[in-house]
Amino acid sequence: MLRGDRGPGWGRLSPEKAGEAAGPGTGQTATARLWTSADRYVRDERPWCGEAAPAAWYRFSADRKGARPAGHLARYQGWMHADGYAGFESLYRSGAIREVACMAHIRRKFVDVHKAQGSAIAEEAIRRIADLYAIEKEARGSPPDQRAQLRQARARLILDDLETWLAEQLRRISGKAPLAAAIRYALARIKRLRPYLDHGFLELDNNSAERAMRAIALGRKNYLFMGSEGSGKAAAIAYTLIETAKLNGVDPRAWLTDVLARIADHKINRIDELLPWNWAAA
Repeated sequence: MLRGDRGPGWGRLSPEKAGEAAGPGTGQTATARLWTSADRYVRDERPWCGEAAPAAWYRFSADRKGARPAGHLARYQGWMHADGYAGFESLYRSGAIREVACMAHIRRKFVDVHKAQGSAIAEEAIRRIADLYAIEKEARGSPPDQRAQLRQARARLILDDLETWLAEQLRRISGKAPLAAAIRYALARIKRLRPYLDHGFLELDNNSAERAMRAIALGRKNYLFMGSEGSGKAAAIAYTLIETAKLNGVDPRAWLTDVLARIADHKINRIDELLPWNWAAA
């Protein structure tokens, strides 16, 4: 998730495999990526009554190197919700971007362990995390200051207890167990999640970006290949338009059909009238 210091708006960052394209002259396929995040990538201020309309922005790249989001966010200053991908570390070292971890990624690892092994410790971790989400459900739709007050009054203690309890469990189990790996990941990420307690415009997870990637995950199972770098960039533009329309409750087909029929004669200095949120209001 991103939040700009120069104005309202925040979003989340998540890379996803875009599909595969033929590697020229290699006889093999090449893997590429679509990235999504916000104010620059996925913006959704509805949980804290922000004024900006929700929007998604996708970027295509031929690899998953950390240089890609660094280039996308070269002029950005603010908060970023993300998972523990090492390629993001250089963004945080610059000091311009401040990290907020994602509880959904922490929870997912315990869910995987519980499904595979029926671990009581993993089940208890999931239950404790559910308590944090229950508070978020109550906070949703409130202004940032009220959300922060609620988290400080109730969520902080739960998160503190979770961190202490996980550290205790880690000392009691084999360090090579999948559960130990899940706990180590959680302990590392909880330290980086704590800013959400003090800032009501931040979230407990980056699920907005995760949801924005579902269409890509589904799409690559059907079309399989992007075909070329050019088609990958075109797909990023198409996903940006379609997903932004969906975030605003607009039928993408109806919106694009109308806009494409009118845009050639529309005044360039009034192009914002055709954005999904303004189009719907009109």
